[in-house]
Amino acid sequence: MTWLLFLEQCLNGLQFGLMLFLLAAGLTLVFGIMDLINLAHGSLYMIGAYLAATLTQATGSFAWALPLAVAATGVLGMLLEVSVLRHLYRRDHLSQVLATFALILIANETTRTIWGVQSLALNVPQALSGSVELLPGVNYPAFRLLIIAVGLAVAALLYLLVAHTRVGMWVRAGASNRDMATAMGTNIKLLFTLVFGVGAALCALAGAMLGPLLAVQVGMGESILILAFVVVVIGGIGSIRGAFVGALLVGMTDTLGRAFIPVGLKGLLSTSFADAAGPALASISIYLTMVVVLFWKPQGLFPVRN
Repeated sequence: MTWLLFLEQCLNGLQFGLMLFLLAAGLTLVFGIMDLINLAHGSLYMIGAYLAATLTQATGSFAWALPLAVAATGVLGMLLEVSVLRHLYRRDHLSQVLATFALILIANETTRTIWGVQSLALNVPQALSGSVELLPGVNYPAFRLLIIAVGLAVAALLYLLVAHTRVGMWVRAGASNRDMATAMGTNIKLLFTLVFGVGAALCALAGAMLGPLLAVQVGMGESILILAFVVVVIGGIGSIRGAFVGALLVGMTDTLGRAFIPVGLKGLLSTSFADAAGPALASISIYLTMVVVLFWKPQGLFPVRN
């Protein structure tokens, strides 16, 4: 039975890692191309989850609510870039951190004003509430399999977009040398707006997909934002491939650590202490992984070449 548990936890780690990738992909593009430290990235994840929950209640269909919430958050992200963030590109990183931290506070208070302090219910769609038998004796929730499928599909589409299209060429040029890309005729302002909108939409997709598994509540974006930054640092700033590999590494490390570190500690320590210390050690293992990667490759696993 141990290998069945290990397989299930690997699938959980894959699912969590792919959702981290959706967050980190937009974050690394914004950081790599715009040189903008956007602490409010997690707020877009929260807004996407709230919109998905509200639209699901209004339409009665998660399938309709999901694309509507993603599109609405993408438009909101573009409006935010045009109205606020565009004025921060030439500012130093401290100014960007302070300004985007203020956006976190504004987003949290606005969300609390509109939806209240109680968390919203976003249930797993009825059609996906069951499980699928992957192997004899191995049943896995259908909704989590959908999350894995969506994450892999988005990762493939992003790779094709960035590596094999003209738009992707503009994105890579802007990440490598913004001034040269402008001199060659690229509309950097429009490019920045579109990239930020895509990043916001990816945040909303992650929030909507994780909403049925986690609590949809005010401030839900702050904790996961820290992990997204860890993914970006591990993978290399501005690298989609790095964000994908880093997200899977962090997702697996976190999930397997939470599942098996407490079990290992119970053989050495008391059960109560092992249950309390296990999750903490699992969280620490993520940052130890980051330290090891940066010691080996200081610019991340797949740094963007200038």
